[in-house]
Amino acid sequence: MTTSWKLLRVLRDRNAGLYLTGLSVSAFGTSSLSLAAGVWVRDLTGSDALPALCVLAAWAPTLAGPALGTIADRVRRVPLLIALNLTLAAALPALLAVRSADGLWLLFTVLFLYGTVGVVAEAAESALVTAVVAADLRGDFNGLRMSVTEGMKLVAPLTGAGLYAAFGGPAVACLDAATFVLAGGLCALLGVREERPVRSGGGWRQETAEGVRHLWGHPGLRPLVRAGGTTMLLASLSSTTVYAVVDRLGHSPAYTGVLYAVQGAGSVTAGLVSGSALRRLGARRFGAAGIALTALAVAARALPSDAVALASSAAIGLGLPCVLVAAFTAVQQQTPGPLLGRATATANTLVFTPNVIGLGAGAGLLAIASPGLLLPLYGLALLGTAASLVQRADSPARTAARSESDANPA
Repeated sequence: MTTSWKLLRVLRDRNAGLYLTGLSVSAFGTSSLSLAAGVWVRDLTGSDALPALCVLAAWAPTLAGPALGTIADRVRRVPLLIALNLTLAAALPALLAVRSADGLWLLFTVLFLYGTVGVVAEAAESALVTAVVAADLRGDFNGLRMSVTEGMKLVAPLTGAGLYAAFGGPAVACLDAATFVLAGGLCALLGVREERPVRSGGGWRQETAEGVRHLWGHPGLRPLVRAGGTTMLLASLSSTTVYAVVDRLGHSPAYTGVLYAVQGAGSVTAGLVSGSALRRLGARRFGAAGIALTALAVAARALPSDAVALASSAAIGLGLPCVLVAAFTAVQQQTPGPLLGRATATANTLVFTPNVIGLGAGAGLLAIASPGLLLPLYGLALLGTAASLVQRADSPARTAARSESDANPA
């Protein structure tokens, strides 16, 4: 009942509702294009390796997250988000010119711009949440945000694939552009009164360093961000075994889609209950519980059983988002507003960069060892991460008290 009431409070708020609607629209377009881009490159080149460059082009700007996040602290966030949405809406139709492999440089350039805008937008959105959502509802809001994003990943790729099959890649790009126009319009409707940011007087490098120092020097944020990065590394290592797991079960590679769909459904569920669990357990215990559940599920995947594989996928979907919601909610709660864009972007870099490293390393490890050996080891390492995080866990009451004081600095 408490969870339902809190979620209703979030959804009944006009600004929060507009924000989540805009997020769902842009997430739909992004998920549609993410699948279509790889298929597009594969069809134009016949290469099985080149589609990976789509992911690399869109992800690479994350490495510059701390510097890009500084943009979100230098200007008002609502006008910035409107401009970012319209920038992508204007850039995506350029993909209409991609007709052969010779035009792929344009696709990769647009995807790189896509990733760059995404890093800045993520920082601005996280900072804007503190103006849109009350402090005691931010865990619920971030959980809903996770549910919306994961929910779009379940339905949008099918739409993108169908549109690509019928009309080609340019049609998917135009769909994505339309979603950004709509998302920009929804941002313009937000009734948020923002003061013009006051510059600290330092240069770009100094301002970027201030955000990094705050995040890494904060005793409450550093363990959560470090645990989030370690968890994403180990989760990505385990994800490279999914095709081998499916092969051991005697299914075709297409069965991986079933496992990912079940995992996505688990993540949607996790988002709906995150706010209540975060209040009850505190950030570190909540994050540690999710990591421990993920650890058990990853290890269980070593068993050659359909039922276990499905249950493990659902459990990973439930457990993996917990540390992410805990970490990014804590960043919002315990970071002063003028630093929030930089701190959020730095946290994104530290949490999600290991994900890409793990994908590369996992493929290499799988070449020399079986998933039956690797998965229990990954699970054991995840359990160690959970134990390390929970050792100095704050009590829920202490966490709430500190969050309230940090959310309203003198």
